[in-house]
Order: sequence, then structure tokens, then C-alpha cells
Amino acid sequence: MRDRVILYSDLNNFFASVETLLHPEYRGKPLIVCGDPKERRGVVFAKNEEAKKYGIRTAETVVSALKKCPQVLRAETHFGEYKKYSRKVKEIYGRFTDLVEACSIDECALDMTASVAVFGSGEEIAEKIRRAVKEELGLTVSVGVSFNKVFAKIASDMKKPDAVTVVSRENYKQKLWPLPVGAMLFVGKATEETLVRKGIRTIGDLAAADPEMLARLFGKRGRLLGVYARGEDDEPVRGEDERENLKSVGNSMTLPADVTDRAEIKRLLYVLAESVAARLRDADVGKADTVHVVVRNERMEVITFQKKVPPTALCGEIAEAAFDLFCRHCPPGTRAHMLGITVSGFDYHVEQLALGEETGGRNYEKKERAEKAVAKLREKYGYATVQRGLMLEDERLAALDLRGRKEESPEEEGEKGARNGKI
Repeated sequence: MRDRVILYSDLNNFFASVETLLHPEYRGKPLIVCGDPKERRGVVFAKNEEAKKYGIRTAETVVSALKKCPQVLRAETHFGEYKKYSRKVKEIYGRFTDLVEACSIDECALDMTASVAVFGSGEEIAEKIRRAVKEELGLTVSVGVSFNKVFAKIASDMKKPDAVTVVSRENYKQKLWPLPVGAMLFVGKATEETLVRKGIRTIGDLAAADPEMLARLFGKRGRLLGVYARGEDDEPVRGEDERENLKSVGNSMTLPADVTDRAEIKRLLYVLAESVAARLRDADVGKADTVHVVVRNERMEVITFQKKVPPTALCGEIAEAAFDLFCRHCPPGTRAHMLGITVSGFDYHVEQLALGEETGGRNYEKKERAEKAVAKLREKYGYATVQRGLMLEDERLAALDLRGRKEESPEEEGEKGARNGKI
């Protein structure tokens, strides 16, 4: 059986690149995309290559970025434009295959197994895509080519910007196994530290590690990390017509410091619920009837719990259900190191006869209209335009936007992300 041909495309500095297309005067100057460019608070959503030279990183504070580069230009977000360009790029991908899986607004997995007979090798197709994106849209993309999604994703990160990297069955041990284990997909900082303490310092070490030992350390996810490192990932690329295969939508965050205060926990859960509700709208899968919460404590123990809820796609109802679960299952004083929310049980817009009764008294339609109106305002004017009062109690949370680009928590998203067709 021949290997699959999988491409993973990653648009380089996407938000900043689109802002430069909109404002050519930014070209060649250090630039960050943040909240209100007149404010110093908030976080960096994206930066260009010139800003990278000063050590500016995504998700650091604007104040920190200004200390590194006082002359850095600041641009506000324009999510409507980002979505427009994302669609245009996908149209280019669609010339070569209909198996295009959007992993985020600027990253896609593409299955070219059936396309090579028409368009040439995986590397040749990747080069054609890279050139088309650059010449037609003025954007650059880094493309990884491999025989599975995980290795293609790692390959796309190996050479940037505007590059193609091939990781084949013949060379993956030479190219990938010497890399630090932290370069492995779904290996976050905490996981990397645990692995290094066990003497697992490279991807090759992870591939050779005892699966039972990995399972003792990380549960099912540990076994999966070994599978990925050995190149045994067989997760298919899911095209748009496979929407029904989406089993869950979620997001999680590793916290910069352990949190015990329940008011702070509630605000964090609302931040996560905002992004989960936005992804539900984007996925177009209707309402969900189950809310799952995952908590990793200071001892790196994972606690998970779930509850059935009246079908919902509303941020407020998802957040309140998550907070109720947290309060019922986590005793006071629990130190949260990582939090995550996932929803499942989609109705795909098939209304049940009892739905009117279930939503009666909840003012569901009114709340839904309000949330959609807020989403449109944010898409047009930026995420920070409208905020819940709960968020404004903490300006760090008010500045966050977990919708446009997902900063995955590898500790929670590893198995779930791959098995639900999301890298």
C-alpha cells in the first residue's frame, strides 16, 4: 500500500501580512497586530518578520513588545479581512484537491494522494501552491509535505517564511528524531519538562520510549504521543463535506500562574466559552447538549467531568455550565494550572419537537440574536470592541482573543484534537 501524500499549509505572519496588504506603508517596518493601537495594554496577536528580529512574540503584552522595540507599529485587528483572505487561499488549495481541512484561520491540512497523478509529486504541488498564494494574493505560506498530518505539520514549521519542506518515509528519522521533544506536536512546556526529567529529550527518544511508561505519565495521550513520534499517525484529512464527523468543539489554556480564586476561574471559563461558542458558529453544527470541563492541577493531575444541558450554542450558558461543574467537582482551594471546555452532542440544526419547551423561559432566541450581533461587531471592528462586564474586571482577559488563532494547550488537546480531525 502506497503512502498518502499530505500537505500542511501555514500562512506566514498571517494577520500582520494582511494588514500590510491593506496598508502598504507598513512594509519593511516592525509591526504588531493587537487590540486598540492607541492603548498600551493588551496582547500581541501577530507580528511580522521585522518585529520577530527584536524578539517580539505572539501573546506577549504590548507593553513588553514596546520595551523591545519602541518604534514598532501597532495595527488593530480586522477579522473580516482575515476571513476573506483565508477563503481566497482555500480557493487556491481547492484547485488541487477537495480534501482541505481547515485547522485554523491560517492553517490547513490537504490530502493530495489522488492528486499526484495529475499535478506531480507532493513537493511539486506544494511549490505550485506556494507560488500561487504569493503571486495572486501577496501572501507567503510555508508548506510541509509528508505521509501523515502530524509530520506534515512539523515540517511546515521547520523552514519559514515562504518555503516547502519534505519529510518522507526515507528521511523522517534523520530530519525529525534529532529535534527537541518540545518540537513534537501536542508537547507543551509542562509535558516537555516531564519528559526531559524521564530522559526523553528528543523526538527520537519519544519514539523509542516504553508506551506503558508514557501511559502512566499522561494516560491515553501518552500512548498517542509515541504513535505520533514513530510516524504511525493515520488520521484522515477531513474535507468540508465531512462536517458530520466533527464530534466535539473545544478550547483550553495553560495559565501563566496557578489560579485558586473562583471569581478568576469564572472569568477564565467565560473567555474559553467565548471561543467555543464562536467555533460552534463557524463549524455550523447547531447546538450542543453536553459540556465537558478539564482541569489540570498544580500536580499535573487531570480532572475531567461533564454534564448534559438543554441544547445550546450560547457562550453564557456554556460558561455557566462549566463553572457549575468546576464548583461541584473541584473543592475550594483547587489550584488550576490548565482549564479547558469542550462541547459535544450536536443537533446539526435539527430542531426537536420539545425544543420550544426546553428553551422556554431561557429567552434563548433573544440571547442568540445578541451574541450574533456581538460577533458581527467584533468581526468588523475587532474583538475588543464589545466585552462582557465580567471581563472588564480583568484587563488581561479583556485583551484576549482566543477565536482567531488558537493557542492550543497540548496537554489537553492532544488526543482530542487528532481524533476529532483537528490538528
